[in-house]
Formats: sequence, C-alpha cells, structure tokens
Amino acid sequence: DNHSDRPAQRKLILRAIAIYRALLAAGVVERLDEPDEQGRIVRLTVDLQFDFALNQPLSPFALAAIELLDVDSPSYPLDVVSIVESTVDNPRPVLSQQQFKARGEAVQAMKAEGIEYDERMELLENVTYPKPLEELLEAAYSRYRQGHPWVEDYELKPKSVVRDMYERAMNFVEYIGFYQLARSEGLVLRYLTDTYDSLRHTVPDEAKTEGLQDLIEWLGELVRQVDSSLLDEWEALRHPEEEGPVSTRPPSEPPAVTRNERAFRVLVRNELFRRVELASRRAYDTLGELDAASGWDADAWEDAIEDYFDEHETLGIGPDARGPKLLIIEQEKEIWRVRQIFDDPAGDHDWGISAEVDLAASDEAGSAVIRITAVDQL
Repeated sequence: DNHSDRPAQRKLILRAIAIYRALLAAGVVERLDEPDEQGRIVRLTVDLQFDFALNQPLSPFALAAIELLDVDSPSYPLDVVSIVESTVDNPRPVLSQQQFKARGEAVQAMKAEGIEYDERMELLENVTYPKPLEELLEAAYSRYRQGHPWVEDYELKPKSVVRDMYERAMNFVEYIGFYQLARSEGLVLRYLTDTYDSLRHTVPDEAKTEGLQDLIEWLGELVRQVDSSLLDEWEALRHPEEEGPVSTRPPSEPPAVTRNERAFRVLVRNELFRRVELASRRAYDTLGELDAASGWDADAWEDAIEDYFDEHETLGIGPDARGPKLLIIEQEKEIWRVRQIFDDPAGDHDWGISAEVDLAASDEAGSAVIRITAVDQL
C-alpha cells in the first residue's frame, strides 16, 4: 500500500518476498503452525533492537556474513564496517579518486624498483581502489547465493570509504582534500550517512562490541557536525507526528561536539593517531602544517621522532597501535590532558605524544582541537 505505480509496487513486493525468504532460510524468523493471538503466522527467533531495519537489499547477507568474523579480533569493528560498506551503493567519484591515487603511488614504487614502462602499464591494470575482505565476502556471497538465488539481482560491492577515512584518522574536510573531492562533497556526505544508518539499524546489538559502538558513534558525530539536517531529516521521517512537516521545520545547528563524550573520545584518538601515522612515515612537513601553531613545526617534529627511531626501527600503526589501551585521557573542566603511547616493537611503551584538548575550541570548530605539548620518552 503505497503511492508508487503498479510496476514499481510489483518490484517492491518481489523484494519484500526475497528478503522474507532470506530471513526464513537464515533462521532469523520461523513459521508458526497456527496463528498467534494477533493473527501473525511468523515470529522472530532472535532478539533485535527496537529500531532494527533492513535498509539495503543485501542486508540479510550482511547479517549472515558478520557471524563469520572473529569478535575478539582487533580488526573486528572495521571488518563489520567493510561488510556493511559492501552492501551500500558505490560512491563512484570517491572510488575513482582512490584508484587514481593508488595507481600514482604504485607507479612511483615501480619506478624506484627499476621496472620498465611497458611492464609498469601492464601491472597497473591490476591496481584498483581498496577492497577489504574481498575474498572472504565473495566466497560468502557465492555460498549464500546458492541458498538464496534471488540475491543475484544485487551486486556485492566491496570497498573502503568509511574504513579508509577511519584508518587514515581524517575528518570530513581532510578526506575531501586528500582525494580532491570538492565537487562531490554532497555525494560523500550522503554515502557516509547511508553507511551510518545501516550500521546503526542493521547490525544486531549483540554484534556491537564496545569498539564497534565507538566507531558508529564517531561516524554519526562526523556526519552530524558536517550537516545535521540529514540525520534530522531521517528522524523526522521515522517520527513524523512529533514536530510537523519536515519542510516547515527550522534548520538545526549541529550540537556541541563534546556533548557526545564517547564519539568525542574517538575524535581525539583519531587526531592523535593521525600524527602517529605521519610520524611512522617521517612526514615531518605535514606534521609541521598540523601543529606549527602550537610550536611544533617540521623541524621540531623531526628532532623528536628521529630520537625515537634511534632506538626503534619501526613505529606501529596497526589495530593495537590505535586502540584505546594506548591512549590516556585525564579529563578536566576546560581541557583534557592526553597521552598517545607509541606501539614500539620492543613493547616498552615509554615513547609517546602529550597534548591538551581545548573543549571550548572543539565545540566551536566541530572537531577535536588539540595542542601538542611534548613528543618524548618517559
């Protein structure tokens, strides 16, 4: 019962039947021998959150694929993101720029290795945008399709946009600049919002570990600070009776970024980890651009980090390196004092970055505003 024309209604009916069959085959729902007291002939076999929703055609597949992951793995939160991203429509301008940048980096690496031009061009054909868990997802999809042949109408699309942004510890503006996507800002924001909505409403509560919940909160706050009207619009569509028609409501300002402490802690962690990632590559000019205002120009960063590399060959940037265990936060009324510990190969954990987080400036900027105070060994 909707306002679409009859052909569109038929497509929706077929899609609803396909999703129902997928849930039935997966054991998420079961048929009842007799109707219950409310006349229903189907019931859930699992407990789902109140606002659970299957808002992508491949959402039932995503539910099944999440069960394949190791919940204790440090990469589990990002792997769940990769599964959900594979079910969301491709933001083609982003993927095109990711491939362009990946091929540029590959060319530089091949030139350094002395590979001839013709061979470089041949090898570049295999360089594409990042596709985390591609093999696992393709194998799982192939097996899932055998029992759910109707999903063949929908293509699985492994990609990394939310994950890429998180792993690079970038905010929205930095990410747009990094991939030169100024003309596609609206598309990127809509993609981030769609992924956030899928993560929040498709992933069951029992699959949301603390790390995954942190990531979801971070993504929601990132979208809200860029354009809160998108999330407001969705909430209004879900609860139309609360405030009147969407078109008549005044635009809302994004809330203070520090009000959501869980999301703000992730923003702080990302700001510090971005500096760890740059330090691991000895990108001192970029570090200087970030922190010159707090007295840490490229030379200051180089002096501090080269002292670290005098003792250690590498600086870790894996899942453990960016985890909350290596970040110490002392919360005060107007500032947070933080220490980002380096993941050194010896496991000494005595080197790190000390900084102050200005809460008032963060609320004004809509992002974590930090000032480096030391990069040293304790």
